[in-house]
Amino acid sequence: MKFKMTTEEKNWVLYDVGNSAFVLLVSTIIPIYFNYLAEKAGLSSVDYLAFWGYTASLVTIIVAFLGPVLGTLADTKDYKKPLFTMMLLIGCIGCFLLGFINYWFVFLIVFLIAKIGFSGSLIFYDSMLIDVTTPKRVDHVSSQGYAWGYIGSCVPFVICLGLVLGASKIGLSMEMSMIISFAIIALWWFCLTLPLLKTYKQKHYVERQPKAISNSFKRLGTTLKNIRKEKKIFLFLLAFFFYIDGVYTIIDMATAYGTALGFESTSLLLALLLTQVVAFPFAILFGRLATKYNTSKLIVICILAYLG
Repeated sequence: MKFKMTTEEKNWVLYDVGNSAFVLLVSTIIPIYFNYLAEKAGLSSVDYLAFWGYTASLVTIIVAFLGPVLGTLADTKDYKKPLFTMMLLIGCIGCFLLGFINYWFVFLIVFLIAKIGFSGSLIFYDSMLIDVTTPKRVDHVSSQGYAWGYIGSCVPFVICLGLVLGASKIGLSMEMSMIISFAIIALWWFCLTLPLLKTYKQKHYVERQPKAISNSFKRLGTTLKNIRKEKKIFLFLLAFFFYIDGVYTIIDMATAYGTALGFESTSLLLALLLTQVVAFPFAILFGRLATKYNTSKLIVICILAYLG
């Protein structure tokens, strides 16, 4: 069956291409650069890894508390797009500023803010999917986002990788190559979001009320009360919480842990780049399989393959 995406669906996919560049940066170059800054300040590899892990965990905790509130607030008419834009700007500006910071502790704080902006934007981005496509096309469009996000993020990453690894050969210092790299990723992320901002319209919402913030807490409370009656939804949310926390822990810690163990930075970066390329066709494949077979069974197969 041929699948042709609409303009709104393509623009939604483009945001994944944009923000995935930041994800790839977080899992590769940023930990290595933080290690560089930490070593310059006299931190041991043990302390460096611990501080990086604390920061990654703190992001998860903050987003876990903010997520439900922001999600319910975004249900209000015409709130989703402005809130999404706010989080986008926090993430992009934070990413851009990282290149100008030379002290490890300040670097961690700005990274924390940028990562919260990134994670916050995904809350609204994921919920936008029901506005840009139909229920029957959700699986396919979602898989297209993942697939093109994987492969598209490689474009700016390869440029940044060349700058970082070949800095001395082209007459750049490590600091200058990082400034340029962070600027490239921030601009890539922001520019690929513009089409979505231009065409997106919120179709599913609750009408505005005088006390939008307090009402969002009330709706959240009602949802939490009702969710106990919906066993499948409750189990899904519980499973997803632990699953996605594990996924992001691996993404945030893989390169940092490998660097601390003494693996060569170049080998780690190339291995993660290869992972992105391989993931592209399989994301599309599983999206198509989801339209034909039971999704829960496919998830179990993926988890078993992952554990293997």
